[in-house]
Amino acid sequence: MTTPGKAAQAYHDLERMIVFQELEPGSLVSEALLMERTGLGRTPVREALQQLSRNRMVEIHPNKGVLIPPTSVEAQLRMLELRRVLEALAVRLACERATADERAAMEVMAGRLDHGTFTLREYAETVRGTHELIAAGSHNDYLADAMAPLQGLSRRFWFTHVVAEDAEIKAGATLHSTLLVSIVSGDVDGAEAASHALNDYLVDFAYATLSRSSGRR
Repeated sequence: MTTPGKAAQAYHDLERMIVFQELEPGSLVSEALLMERTGLGRTPVREALQQLSRNRMVEIHPNKGVLIPPTSVEAQLRMLELRRVLEALAVRLACERATADERAAMEVMAGRLDHGTFTLREYAETVRGTHELIAAGSHNDYLADAMAPLQGLSRRFWFTHVVAEDAEIKAGATLHSTLLVSIVSGDVDGAEAASHALNDYLVDFAYATLSRSSGRR
């Protein structure tokens, strides 16, 4: 029987490989390959794949393999419609419920976002950490479970299509920092506005990928 730690590690590793296209979109891969790439056994890898499938990061085809689906602007925009509502709720709850320790951790993260320099991979982990802090601060496990796959899909789309890395990282870091600072100060309306501003940025980014695709034709 696997331990939650190994399954969680498998999920984290496989999600990272998908986000950074180490597993090529549109490719069909085997469990054996994923076991080799993660260094983990069949059971934790299989459990992670089941969760990734529920979160729409992979498609499992019995007796054929695991499909890494390509990203889609249409799917991204539909997902962002839902994320907009749920994230606004999460930040409002975090404003009201976050503990002193959780607010202190958010303040540290906001400082890192304001003053740090990031590679794409470092920024990916920082964004993940930011949303985990907000989810924890909301003190609603159901909401946290609903948000996690939406944020994973959103990260995947962004990292797949980012072009001007430095400018986009700076823009995203500023938006995430503003969101955290609002929560730390308990500014409910400000936090909700910051969450909407982040969502607007992601919507604009998705539409911009269409413009770039049209320009290449």
